[in-house]
Amino acid sequence: MSRVFNFSAGPTVLPVSVLEKAQSELVEYKNAGMSVMEMSHRSADYQGIIDQATSDLRDIMNISDEYEVLFLQGGASTQFAMVPLNLLKTSGEVDLIHTGAWTKRAIAEIKKYGKVNIVASSEDKNYTYLPTWDKKNFSKNAAYFHIATNNTIYGTRFTTLPDTGQVPLVGDMSSNILSEVYDVNKFGIIYAGAQKNMGPSGVTVVIIRKDLIGHAMDITPTMLDYKTHADKGSMYNTPPTYGIYMCGLVYEWVREQGGVKEVQKANEAKAKLLYDFLDESDLFSGTVVKQDRSLMNIPFVTGNDEIDAKFIKETRESGLVNLKGHRSVGGMRASMYNALPYEGTKALVDFMKNFESKNN
Repeated sequence: MSRVFNFSAGPTVLPVSVLEKAQSELVEYKNAGMSVMEMSHRSADYQGIIDQATSDLRDIMNISDEYEVLFLQGGASTQFAMVPLNLLKTSGEVDLIHTGAWTKRAIAEIKKYGKVNIVASSEDKNYTYLPTWDKKNFSKNAAYFHIATNNTIYGTRFTTLPDTGQVPLVGDMSSNILSEVYDVNKFGIIYAGAQKNMGPSGVTVVIIRKDLIGHAMDITPTMLDYKTHADKGSMYNTPPTYGIYMCGLVYEWVREQGGVKEVQKANEAKAKLLYDFLDESDLFSGTVVKQDRSLMNIPFVTGNDEIDAKFIKETRESGLVNLKGHRSVGGMRASMYNALPYEGTKALVDFMKNFESKNN
């Protein structure tokens, strides 16, 4: 069976060249005489792998020495608790822009340790837009300001970041890290699950400004203290060794594409192709206001559940898979992460044109 075009929201498509390199090194990594999966994380060979991955991520994201790069476990969901446990000691309040399911989960975790000030919310229209925010609503004593830079389920993204002044901006970047250029220096913390644009599930990357480390609340478990991991170079306990190795291969791939800037151009071209069709279609329509549309996750509907189900069935049979929308939105969703080729988006649009001619 030939490879399909995979539009999954995550875990999702990886670059074929990365998979092929991993395949070639699966049984024996270079001259180590063993697979990376068998390798001690304390070995010189593995130290070289994680050091290179760290260096490459720093390079492609232009991460300065003022920040630590950590490879952790537990997904972004663990970060919803880890961030407040580490940052709320001096102030018990967090500012947050509420844009969907993931900020809702973050709110629930923050409330266990402090107070949440919802600066703005788009819940009134099922998160189909990004709310505007007024600095007058920012808290004077906020310990940090939380946003999700891209919303996987609803298909919105921040195109402008809030100016939070001296308050550290914390970005859940799980579904769009490495997809477009960000100025890391505007953030106090960036965190992201790897399974969208960086590698397989099981790895969580945290980019944290060094001055924010070492202030954990007294109740913070050892494993949820950033200092624990920063002091040990992500090696306090056995890290997800193979996942980190795969992330390192993806970072190499990003560099080979010309860096994040060139990857962003490719993503913009894919998104434009699909959005242009949706804007002209008589059958399909997007669900997000134009100015807030995501490059990564594009939900769309026909307005008819039976036709939606037929579309999903027929696309699957045609090698265009994982297009069913999230239950809270319905319809369809095309997640077009970095490794999805332009040809995949074109194949989808061509299919949609043909489907529309037969079903409209």
